[in-house]
Amino acid sequence: MVPKVIVGMSGGVDSAVTAYLLKAMGYDVIGVTLRTWLGSNGQESRCCEIDDAQAVAEQLDFPYYVLNCLSDFHRKVVEPFTYDYLHGLTPNPCVLCNRAIKWEGLLHAADVMGADYVATGHYASVVKLENGRYTVQKAASAPKDQTYMLYRLTQAQLSRTLMPLGRLTKDEVRRLARQAELSVAEKRDSQEICFVTDGSYADFIEANAEDYVPHIGNFVDEQGHVLGPHKGIIHYTVGQRKGLGLALGAPAYVKEINAATNDVVIAAEASLYRTEIVCHRLNFLSLPELPLGDTVCARVKIRYHDEGTWGTVERTGEDTVRVAFEQAVRAPAPGQSAVFYDECDCVIGGGEIAGNLA
Repeated sequence: MVPKVIVGMSGGVDSAVTAYLLKAMGYDVIGVTLRTWLGSNGQESRCCEIDDAQAVAEQLDFPYYVLNCLSDFHRKVVEPFTYDYLHGLTPNPCVLCNRAIKWEGLLHAADVMGADYVATGHYASVVKLENGRYTVQKAASAPKDQTYMLYRLTQAQLSRTLMPLGRLTKDEVRRLARQAELSVAEKRDSQEICFVTDGSYADFIEANAEDYVPHIGNFVDEQGHVLGPHKGIIHYTVGQRKGLGLALGAPAYVKEINAATNDVVIAAEASLYRTEIVCHRLNFLSLPELPLGDTVCARVKIRYHDEGTWGTVERTGEDTVRVAFEQAVRAPAPGQSAVFYDECDCVIGGGEIAGNLA
């Protein structure tokens, strides 16, 4: 029997080439777009540009459907994103979306339509290890690797997932799209959070927050001395230098955001470096679990474009680990994800940065 696969279609070149490759490999392809966001101006999210996705499905001659996920996306992604920014954190909405919206939605469609697998255009590879666990491995093209955003996927989700672009570069994907004469072959990649279609994150939060949005507060130094006013904590992230509007006679950086006091702590760049962090909201892929008190050596990425730094991950509680780095890392931001990799570039697991120790 020909295996059937649901391909998540964003309307971009990566998902289009994913569908093209799987169809060429003999899979029975069905295209599905999860409609996640519709702005007040009628603009779609960059992850669900339906017209472009439908055009590709027509070109490649496979069925195509649109599933409405607007309410789930708002509840599971937009509301936590907004809440975290209002509380001085720096969230990763794509991490939440992948597990709770994209994979849940695609696998639901697969079950309804009798499909064996789901597939996406992520630059990563799904690997089944000798211990029977599934994980994701870094893409062959390091600049495009997207494993950082996939660490929260479950074993059940990964066991039914195909990612055919993991061994390709972006140039190779573009070349395949041109060879297939796909209508999206020259379409530009989206760079920002998909549902912030116009303006800044702060503008989005002010427009969509249901709670009180804190505005003017104080910039303070590490001793608590007031340096001047700021325009609201949602406008700043840990490690930021530009756009502070401070004239201190030396470069100044955001070291900490204190939502309780509405203060933004300013310091010299040297104060941004940390040798330890604590993570919670854990999820493990290559390991079934890390027992309390056990450690594992890992290369740890603390942001999407970070190359990673080697360190020791120690289980310290029911839902906490301490990461001790071999070299200090710059500006780990509470709310961001820390993802742990082994020597084979496979994801061991990860968690959300809860705070800094040293």
